[in-house]
Amino acid sequence: MIYFLVYLFLEVLVSVSISSSIGVLATFFELLLSALVGFIILINFRATLQQNFASLMRRNIDVAEFEKLNLFTILGAFLLILPGFLSDIIGILLQFSVVGKMFVNRYNIKSYKSKQKDSDVIDVEVIERTYTKH
Repeated sequence: MIYFLVYLFLEVLVSVSISSSIGVLATFFELLLSALVGFIILINFRATLQQNFASLMRRNIDVAEFEKLNLFTILGAFLLILPGFLSDIIGILLQFSVVGKMFVNRYNIKSYKSKQKDSDVIDVEVIERTYTKH
């Protein structure tokens, strides 16, 4: 709840600051344009999904990263549809795969490659026996 209130406060602060600088008419057209871009992204999401799937098949990304990248694309599209300048800025940033990968890598502790290295290791226990002469 506190994060939502902080986001709402920042959204109002940024929106009032920018809209007072560019004017009412430009603000209205920016809201319409960003909503249109958000709807276009949602309509063309199938192509983005195919590109991410191709990266998954080439093993450039793992399954968790694939899911998160697609989630960031949809989340960014919805943020573009919402009115407000801060949500538009975040929505545009989430459309770039570099920013999405940055978020994924920040919160993904173990990558696919390190998991792949660990799968080659065989865990064994060595038991030493001492023999005495009779």
